[in-house]
Amino acid sequence: MAVSVLQLVELGLHGAAFLCGIVCASSLTVAQGEFGGWCLLYGAVSWNGTALVPKSFSHVSLCYFISAVSVVVALCCFSALLYGIYGCCSDEAPWDRAWLSVALGVAIIILFFLLVSACILRVGMDALCASLVQTKTLASCQEAEHKPWGSYSPTRFYRNLYSAQAAAWVNVFLWCLLTARLLLLRRRDAPFPLLRRDEPEGGGESEAIFGGRPRRP
Repeated sequence: MAVSVLQLVELGLHGAAFLCGIVCASSLTVAQGEFGGWCLLYGAVSWNGTALVPKSFSHVSLCYFISAVSVVVALCCFSALLYGIYGCCSDEAPWDRAWLSVALGVAIIILFFLLVSACILRVGMDALCASLVQTKTLASCQEAEHKPWGSYSPTRFYRNLYSAQAAAWVNVFLWCLLTARLLLLRRRDAPFPLLRRDEPEGGGESEAIFGGRPRRP
């Protein structure tokens, strides 16, 4: 069975989305581990004269939500990737309209949760960095990796959070492309396509109902 370029592109998008989900979940988990499992997003930090001291953390369920969304989406992408490879290697018939509708609905739901997760990461990280800069001891949030912390010893928390945020937004972009692909497929398989003016099918019925000039022999 010949494999089209669009099928290869779709496989590549699912593979890239799978990697983004794994990177987002693992990076956020490692960043949590550097602070004893606490969620850094929307956190507040102060300077006690010798070290940075966290004043508040977000509830761990916030980071768990982002990790869970990333893992579930990664599993969906992996399943779709395997199914796509199977479809390329077999002569299985293409998706029908009902299956396209289901796949499109699932893609929209996934895209919504990915967008929510990416926004939480972005806003939560901005709030944490704003609190770090307000201590007047840092010129940027990244410098906090090289400062002493009370009760903690983080070394890569900013890079891990940044990697998680970047992977989340790339995943949103990839799923926008996948959703657009499904929309095009569903539109192409519309049950009642519009007829062109020069198309003879249905011409007699429309003329009988609405009236029209008779055709010349």
